Amino acid sequence: MVLFGSMNALKAHVENGRIIVDEPTDLPDGTVLHVVPVSDDMDAEERAALERSIEEGYEDFEKGDVEDAFEHLARIRSASEDPDRRPPSGSGGTRA
Repeated sequence: MVLFGSMNALKAHVENGRIIVDEPTDLPDGTVLHVVPVSDDMDAEERAALERSIEEGYEDFEKGDVEDAFEHLARIRSASEDPDRRPPSGSGGTRA
């Protein structure tokens, strides 16, 4: 997977069955993109919060502040299997 600097998502629309990018881009010719339709389930405030979270995650990635997903899952599984490593009841350590 290749990440392009500080690029944000591209805005585009469909016209006559073709995807048209609404703004100029610096992507080189032949760059493969994965296009995902925007869901209408979020209001403007929710979408802005999502976009902020995505940007924060990207900034963490750029700083190297990341954890391998498989290691994270293994740690969570280990903690759930070991009663001594589970958070105390009522500590808010779990979500419903």
